[in-house]
Amino acid sequence: MSGGVDSSTVAAILARDRGDTVIGLTLQLWNQNRLAGHPGIPDTPKAGRCCSLDDVYDARRVAVQLGIPYYVVNQEDRFEQDVVRPFVEEYLAGRTPIPCSLCNNHLKFDQLLKTARSIGADSIATGHYAVNEFDPVRGRWLLKRPADLAKDQTYFLFGLTQDQLAHTLFPLGHMTKPEVREAARRHGLRLAEKPDSQEICFIPNGDYKQFIAAYLTEQGRPIPDTAGEMVSADGKVLSHHDGIENFTIGQRKGLGVPSPSPLYVIHIDPASHRVTVGDDADLTTRTLRARQLNWISVPSLAGPMRVRAKIRHRHEPAWATIEPVEDNKVLATFDEPQRAVTPGQSVVFYDGDEVVGGGWIY
Repeated sequence: MSGGVDSSTVAAILARDRGDTVIGLTLQLWNQNRLAGHPGIPDTPKAGRCCSLDDVYDARRVAVQLGIPYYVVNQEDRFEQDVVRPFVEEYLAGRTPIPCSLCNNHLKFDQLLKTARSIGADSIATGHYAVNEFDPVRGRWLLKRPADLAKDQTYFLFGLTQDQLAHTLFPLGHMTKPEVREAARRHGLRLAEKPDSQEICFIPNGDYKQFIAAYLTEQGRPIPDTAGEMVSADGKVLSHHDGIENFTIGQRKGLGVPSPSPLYVIHIDPASHRVTVGDDADLTTRTLRARQLNWISVPSLAGPMRVRAKIRHRHEPAWATIEPVEDNKVLATFDEPQRAVTPGQSVVFYDGDEVVGGGWIY
């Protein structure tokens, strides 16, 4: 129970409509005031982020209203180890991380399931918009896109294992967001109109650059010198930058390079600290490589396969052919060039509505 309308409605549906025995669990992941006072970090965290103290209060209030037991499970150490530190290190290495996917893989569908089992629960249920079902022909659990494609969260769930899918319920998978809010109203939940959270939960003011500096200072680590040259696509030095962690592929603003036409970051070299900029056409590519694959609808990738590949959350999946390469890696070749393929992001492969699997772009 995150304190939002989705997970609260799930609790109401299971406890009241289905008559299941339900226990509410909230993961305490990050002390929202931890870095307060550091340069650039406000004393009061910005509103609109998940997992805040207000969210914990809302979740507890819903549990009381539904008459179900409720517990807050402290996972701050594990969250810092598996989400926050990799987030920082990825930016320092010139890549752009996805903390929500890391949180799902390591906390919400790993530690949460272990906690549930320790208290005798058969399954966990979440407010994610996704569908999971067992296919007896293939003998595998499948992950599918939901009825409300505007709320589709399968991109962030590609890391789920067969065991996790077998013991997870997604009650909202066949509902639209308006239907969820109407169900919340029907159950008298006072947060039926609560806005969705949009910000990264551990970034106090939405500025990841200031967070990285404050976090390293708190850890007693010097901020590494990743300054270097900013060059054109043909290698001409245009200026110098203060650090590769300040850039991501496709970035246009804040480059500090005058130009008669828009420039975009098209490549970041972590070894030389060189940032390459070019025009919009330079951002496109027909291939990508991904590693640390997790397969869902198939046990593995035995040979070339036609899929639709999604390279970021708001990206429309594009037709591609994927084929295995060495050490659990894949090469994806798109039918049409794709814009701003970004190392550190995930790529998720679809066969119709089914998630075939996914991995991390490098």
